[in-house]
Amino acid sequence: MATQRFLTLDDVAEILNVSWSQAYALVRRKDLIAIQIGGRGQWRVEVDELERFIAQKYAEARAGTVADEPVPADGAAATDSAIG
Repeated sequence: MATQRFLTLDDVAEILNVSWSQAYALVRRKDLIAIQIGGRGQWRVEVDELERFIAQKYAEARAGTVADEPVPADGAAATDSAIG
């Protein structure tokens, strides 16, 4: 049997151990390149593209360019000060 070239978003989500919605968000933001086949929600990611994405995230982690904490949608920074 030939090696599988394309993965569904369900496959990607399982490999990355994230939800389908998180995998779809990566595609929407173009962090992970995918192609849309046919109608609604039929996205496919090449195995090589997923491997590139993973390698890029490891490189970012090594370089220290990955944010420690997610930034809130309004852009406000979280504070550590306690109210006393």
